[in-house]
Amino acid sequence: MQDLQNTASEQGHVTCGVLCVASGADYVDLAIQSARSLREHEPEIAIDLVTDLPENLPAGLFDRVTARYDMHEREKLRAMPQSRFERTLYVDSDTIFVAPLGDLFGILDRFDCALCHDVRRDWSLIRQGRDHVTPYAFPQHNSGVFLYRRSPVMLAFLREWAERFFADDTVLRDQIILKDMLWESDLRYYVLPPEFNLRRVTVLDAWEPLDAVPTIVHSHRFQDHMRGRGARIATLEALLEVERAALKAEWRGDLPEAAEQWAELRNPQRAK
Repeated sequence: MQDLQNTASEQGHVTCGVLCVASGADYVDLAIQSARSLREHEPEIAIDLVTDLPENLPAGLFDRVTARYDMHEREKLRAMPQSRFERTLYVDSDTIFVAPLGDLFGILDRFDCALCHDVRRDWSLIRQGRDHVTPYAFPQHNSGVFLYRRSPVMLAFLREWAERFFADDTVLRDQIILKDMLWESDLRYYVLPPEFNLRRVTVLDAWEPLDAVPTIVHSHRFQDHMRGRGARIATLEALLEVERAALKAEWRGDLPEAAEQWAELRNPQRAK
């Protein structure tokens, strides 16, 4: 890897920072969008990018750009233990920030890392582990927003995660290995509330004003335009519109048995 941009922020010790990894023009474009939204709320925070396209990035947006031209689809597993920060917030490129981070990094005063449960927890994809079958109450954790500190035990965990993932060509999703390792480990980790990795923005329609402060929105729908699924979604307002329509369609479709009773409560006409 080659470091291409160094700014004043790294001339002194940088305790906290944000790391993003993006390969290809489309994902780099999303990473730029994510970083710009973060700058609106946290203008002084250090943001590092690992990418195979370091050329023509907006000046001053990223504090350090690391070029890696042989990136793997899960390059983040190699990049995360190499973070220069004492405390790192890793985020996928399909994220936007809608509020300041506040005292989020303070979680690492007590824990080695923190992340959120994944959504669709009644789906076999999110229940999957490679070596362990766990209780329903222990689903996969979403690795697209991952807060961690540079401690010996945490770095060892991250390196083992990468080693185990890259050693098994049959495993395509890094969260499968992560689920196993969290189940096995004595690592001190914390499950963040969903507002720090908001995967279902329609919960905003149900939350009361004091329930939560939405902070990081993380949605694969920010990638829809890359897959020919409509116009680019770049704002929370546009995402809410699409998600509300998709939610209605989902509840009108074929449902798992456990969801049938809730469908009837949501729409009494369905039961007739």
